[in-house]
Amino acid sequence: MSEFDDLLAANAEYAARFSGSDLSGRAARGLAVVTCMDSRIDPLGLLGLAPGDAKILRNAGARVTDDVLRTLVLAVYLLGVERVLVMPHTDCGMSKVTDADVHALTQEQGVDTRSLEFHTVPDQQAALRHDLTRIRTTPFFPHPLPVGGAIYDVRTGQLHPVEL
Repeated sequence: MSEFDDLLAANAEYAARFSGSDLSGRAARGLAVVTCMDSRIDPLGLLGLAPGDAKILRNAGARVTDDVLRTLVLAVYLLGVERVLVMPHTDCGMSKVTDADVHALTQEQGVDTRSLEFHTVPDQQAALRHDLTRIRTTPFFPHPLPVGGAIYDVRTGQLHPVEL
């Protein structure tokens, strides 16, 4: 496991000072955040949250896919979520390519990804509005479920709300 020894050592240190055993698994602040997998984003820190406060759903581009909807349904009905923030970010790699670009890149390596949809983001504000509408109009949530959107600026740390 040498490729992961650094992570296991870090975990041993973390576990030695771990203090989160009293958290319930419910979203203490009733919040779910859909954001990107980009490692520059610290969703808890930038929103003033602590572990246990929110459910954090991450994927490439912060897109509201079928799997995100499935997870939000579980979060709402089982885990105390009462509001949802969709939070993509500036300088996102998903806004710099198309699905066709990704398929071509993988094809160069002999991998056929045409069965996958990557949900790239040619227009970030339009994609965010689409995803907000998708959550707001799904029949799976109790209404009204507060749903908001904001774009996180990775250069300044600021959130910029986006309205429908």
